[in-house]
Amino acid sequence: MSRVRFLAIELQHHCPGGVPGPNPHKIGTMLIQLGYDIELELSQQMTVVAVLNVHPSRIADLVEPDELQVSQWIRKEEYLDAFGNKCTRILASGGPLRLSNSPLIQDSGEPDAIDPDAPRIAIDKLPPETLRFLLPSRYCESDRLADLAWQLFGNVPPGWPTVQAVCGWVQSHITFDYNCANPWKSALDVYAERRGVCRDFQHLAISLCRALHIPARYATGYLGDIGIPPQPYPMDFSAWFEVFLADRWWTFDARHNQPRIGRVLMATGRDAADVAITTSFGQTWLKKFSVVTDEVASQPYSVRGAA
Repeated sequence: MSRVRFLAIELQHHCPGGVPGPNPHKIGTMLIQLGYDIELELSQQMTVVAVLNVHPSRIADLVEPDELQVSQWIRKEEYLDAFGNKCTRILASGGPLRLSNSPLIQDSGEPDAIDPDAPRIAIDKLPPETLRFLLPSRYCESDRLADLAWQLFGNVPPGWPTVQAVCGWVQSHITFDYNCANPWKSALDVYAERRGVCRDFQHLAISLCRALHIPARYATGYLGDIGIPPQPYPMDFSAWFEVFLADRWWTFDARHNQPRIGRVLMATGRDAADVAITTSFGQTWLKKFSVVTDEVASQPYSVRGAA
């Protein structure tokens, strides 16, 4: 019996005027083949909510449509949740349910943006929509980790240096271990056990940042072995986190702790409890799970059918 794995997700940047479609004439510098093939066994007729599309902020970068393929359904609908995530609600009969997709997306090929001078913003001047990312949440007990946070980082210059120090500390004190994957593990558990998977690194870093009065949110999506040596792990969706400094959200990654190329955001949230890649309202078994994130072009290209 297997509960479908959690990948938490919340997206905040809505697209003004609605969600744009793929742009078949835009020229990019890198093509990335995305995709997944997930098969569940449902014990009975039930509703399944999937969060498997790219984030609305990346839709204009799609070269081919990002269309969730569902093997069988009685009824389905797409919607944006309270965080701006694109979700699909599926009413499916019992038995096998396959969810698959293989979109192609263009990317700048640039690593994550950095600004070592980005300041922390006083709480009374933060945009109101960022305030919820200062509070404790299901997997991020920032209140219970506050004393530790201020003990470790209270003397670090506020802003970017603080977040970078948090990432460095988490990476050096937590060991990555697939065998320690546990959907119930919280940041406090990670601190005590000192082992975890990518989402656990991010939960601990998020908790420490929030305790230091820096808005931090969980992010998930695709991150392939692009620009780095191949890694000895099966491809999976990835987790990282974002913090609000200066006047925008910035990407940080407490597991890898270095700017990476080719991140494709799917969703963001307070932590992994907000949105799972699939949420099944009934007993399910995970039968198959595979993810693809491969660079297929590294130079400027003309999209198929463009002049």
